[in-house]
Amino acid sequence: MAGRFQGSSVFITGASSGIGEALARAFALEGARLALAARRLERLESVRQELMPAAAEVLAVPCDVTSRPSLDAAVAQTAEAFGGIDVAVANAGFGVTGFFQDLSTADFRRQFDTNVFGLLDTVYAVLPHLRASKGRLALISSVSGRVGSPGSSPYVASKFAVTGLAASIYYDLRADGVSVTCIEPGFVESKIRMTDNAGRFHEDWNDPVPPWLVVPRDRAARAIVSAIYKRKPEAVITGHGKLAVWSARHFPRTVRFIQRQAVQRMPGNLLAGPTRKKP
Repeated sequence: MAGRFQGSSVFITGASSGIGEALARAFALEGARLALAARRLERLESVRQELMPAAAEVLAVPCDVTSRPSLDAAVAQTAEAFGGIDVAVANAGFGVTGFFQDLSTADFRRQFDTNVFGLLDTVYAVLPHLRASKGRLALISSVSGRVGSPGSSPYVASKFAVTGLAASIYYDLRADGVSVTCIEPGFVESKIRMTDNAGRFHEDWNDPVPPWLVVPRDRAARAIVSAIYKRKPEAVITGHGKLAVWSARHFPRTVRFIQRQAVQRMPGNLLAGPTRKKP
């Protein structure tokens, strides 16, 4: 039985780990031809080798979304190899944490460079190809783009920006036949919480989110792929994420009370990062 994306070319940023890697696996099972873009080429190559038996074609392209020339080169390589691009997933991102009074404008700039301007450059780089194919564009935002939370104002602000951007360009690109899907995951199995405020990954960090609250990334990826296929304008992923968004909309005072209680239980310096794994 042919997959829903049989023969379609799919370009994914941040594909070397976490949700991006899981999306690559999910699209491969749907018969897509894949271009996996990320900074860590060795890790990308490992993912490519894993997916080759399942996917029609898999391309590993080095790409830093904070560099427009790097993005343009990755997109050009993909379009040349596959004859165009049918689906683009702007997934690359990380999270800056810390109480607002302990941060600076530089922290916000660093966050927005990747999560907002890197995403914008991704959209502009792939847009000519998506217009030609009347394709699908997916922007990975977060439940944090709908519900504010303490100790992560740069990340929350960046994801609110992504959610707002998606809501607007949904209309702008519709006339060209390009669908825009805003994906808002809750806590999904990912490496993002093992990344420091400079965007550096730490293998020895523990995930601070309780395991019972974390949704397996492959399950989340299947839901994301389905939303992209159906050209949904928006999809909140994970049950707790849907509950958080619903509660913030209908019971904002209760949510603010809960968040205030959470602040009182937080450590004084969130910039210390998660605890390290025991040897």
